Amino acid sequence: MKPIRIGELLKEKGVITEKQVNISLAQQRITGNLLGDTLIKLGFVSSREIAEIMAGQAGLEFFDINQYSISEDALKLIPKDVAEKSGFVPLSIDNGILSIGVGNPSNILAVDVVTRLTKKAPVIYLVDEAIIGDVIERAYFFLENPIQKQIEVLINTVKSSGTASGPTVTSLTDLIIIDAIRKHATDVHINPEADVFNVMYRIDGVLQYGHCLPKLCQSGIVSRIKILSQLDIAEQRLPQDGSFSYAALKKSYDMRVSTVPAMHGENVVIRILAGSVSMLNIGALGFNPPDVRKIKTVFNKPYGIILIVGPTGSGKTTTLYAALREVNLLEKNVLTVEDPVEYRLSFVKQTQVNEKAGYDFALAGRNFMRQDPDVMLLGEIRDEETAKIAIRASITGHLVLSTLHSNDAVTSIPRLLDFNVDRFMLSASLLAVMAQRLVRKICRFCKSEYALNDEERQFFREFGMEAGKVFKGKGCEKCNDTGYAGRTAIGEIFLVDDNIRELIYSAASINTVKEAAIKNGMKPFRADALRKVAEGVTTMDEVMRVAG
Repeated sequence: MKPIRIGELLKEKGVITEKQVNISLAQQRITGNLLGDTLIKLGFVSSREIAEIMAGQAGLEFFDINQYSISEDALKLIPKDVAEKSGFVPLSIDNGILSIGVGNPSNILAVDVVTRLTKKAPVIYLVDEAIIGDVIERAYFFLENPIQKQIEVLINTVKSSGTASGPTVTSLTDLIIIDAIRKHATDVHINPEADVFNVMYRIDGVLQYGHCLPKLCQSGIVSRIKILSQLDIAEQRLPQDGSFSYAALKKSYDMRVSTVPAMHGENVVIRILAGSVSMLNIGALGFNPPDVRKIKTVFNKPYGIILIVGPTGSGKTTTLYAALREVNLLEKNVLTVEDPVEYRLSFVKQTQVNEKAGYDFALAGRNFMRQDPDVMLLGEIRDEETAKIAIRASITGHLVLSTLHSNDAVTSIPRLLDFNVDRFMLSASLLAVMAQRLVRKICRFCKSEYALNDEERQFFREFGMEAGKVFKGKGCEKCNDTGYAGRTAIGEIFLVDDNIRELIYSAASINTVKEAAIKNGMKPFRADALRKVAEGVTTMDEVMRVAG
């Protein structure tokens, strides 16, 4: 059978259009790159989407190597140079059978090599080919350089010498950051106590204990981070904010640093922003199909304002960009201002906030109006001026997209009014508000059924639902014994119709607006979260932690 070419396969699945293929072929003729690589570079499709489609075509299971831990026993079985040359990554070993991830479903060499080395045919998964090289590099680096052992050696050196030398402090600081990168943490917390100081990592939205370090190292490590962030190391009485770039494993990471004086020294939090992130489509974020259709429809409106709201770290920017892909970027002029630029899209004019130069969201919003825009993306509405500019632009024939910190969709209205936005202009311009949270997904390798108690069943009945089978993760090597791997979105889509516009303009109560929104089809957070419990995606514990 003749193999299906990637462009034809993606068109057949409805992922890309004929026009996008033609533009990619035009660029390919100039650059000489492969068509698949060109499609990814232009932002028409992500490498992950290609991998998932190819997995389905080949009858293989897709394996997200960014969500699961790779077994050290599996890595020890296959030399690094063999894995690199053969184009596969060892994933795990069960009963002597090795599971491997390949980027190309036709990689017969990998199967032959593993069968020869282990005397057994491997279990094959398809993984994202664009990151398989990085994953191999990362996995073998940490196998050869065990972080916990290196930290223990440095701790013993400090304890025996009674002092923390400059090289020791530098090494410990690097190990703390590299360990965060290894664990895919979004934040590092350095918390001082009376006798020690603790390092915590936020992973999948939950703080997890990292390391306990001697008090002798505290001032040195804090000073080291301050120097990297160009902060005043002598100032310990006031909070400070800074940033620095950190290179590790052939990638660059943007680190945002915040220090706050505490009882036993300065508390430090480092937010880690990965340099390049794979973008998802709106259907892969976790929203149910009816909500996905609503999102696609509203993002193709010619004018108005669409907000994505939620707390810090709830995936607002990811959703915003996934939805932006629904906009016809070839026919519309799209301008963005972000802090920082996390996703790069061709045919989108992207700019980045520069506070030192005075370039903020408000200044960008004012000047975008002279750039003949169809769509304007303002990374965040955080002050009165930006809010008013966004509203004004949206009622003058532009589609404005932005994010806002708000607990749920409906409370974004008083949040905007708090910025002294005119009620009439708000009611006339607001198209939709998407509120979201992220819940952890059950690890599919240790997923097991359990029975709900009476209290949990009552939660379902409140929303007219009855739970059948429910699941939770027991904890295994692949998910670091957490029972969870990866996250998915829960959300509520608040569409503004004429009735709700009138309620906003007439200063109706929040409860009245919420009731009208539910009648208009909005499903509250908890209902969406419980749906995911019933579908076996997440657990009741996660629902209670995130949705209350």
